[in-house]
Amino acid sequence: MMIELDVPHNNQIDPVKARFPCCIVWTPLPVISWLLPFVGHVGIAREDGVILDFAGPNFVCVDDFAFGSVSRYIQISKEKCSITSHPSTTYRSEEEHMLVESGTNQYTWDDTLRKSTQEYQHRTYNIFTCNCHSFVANNLNGLEFQGGGWNVVNLAVLILLKGQWVNTASMIRSCLPFALLFFIGITFGGSSFLTFLAFFAFLLVGWFVCGSYCFKNFIQL
Repeated sequence: MMIELDVPHNNQIDPVKARFPCCIVWTPLPVISWLLPFVGHVGIAREDGVILDFAGPNFVCVDDFAFGSVSRYIQISKEKCSITSHPSTTYRSEEEHMLVESGTNQYTWDDTLRKSTQEYQHRTYNIFTCNCHSFVANNLNGLEFQGGGWNVVNLAVLILLKGQWVNTASMIRSCLPFALLFFIGITFGGSSFLTFLAFFAFLLVGWFVCGSYCFKNFIQL
């Protein structure tokens, strides 16, 4: 799965100001990420870098990323999305009108995020069936990023494989709790701890895989 990072020069990432233009962003969750470091909280940023994330029932955070600062990100090329380069309120060229008539997304990046945000402001949050990953996957499908077809599972895999660390400190902050807990667990629990960890990972991953691929619409997008 290739991600091109040829974004405009003025869309520069600024971690100090928490600005991640056209990015998927990730941060670890308390407790659960200490056990499974690939699990975390995700959001998606507008063209100006402001982060949006689904953080609770009928609530989408704007510029206040839940669970702390961004640790990993993926900056997406808008050329991989079926969106127009012009705001929806301005004149569209004949070519863009043809794209709209053919069914290609006529929205801008921010238009799509706004539409999804309005939808999720009326959604009930459930960590197992409608969560932050659902929100980001919904946005990626609205953007038709790489043709769409996104769900909570392939989104998580994308972040795991392609996510870039913001800096060394963010990597340590994300991985150190797991390393310490793993060391303590192995020291005092031995194989019992490993069995528990494997069983927990199997249940969690299995739930979302089955909910996304075996029982369609069980995991909401």
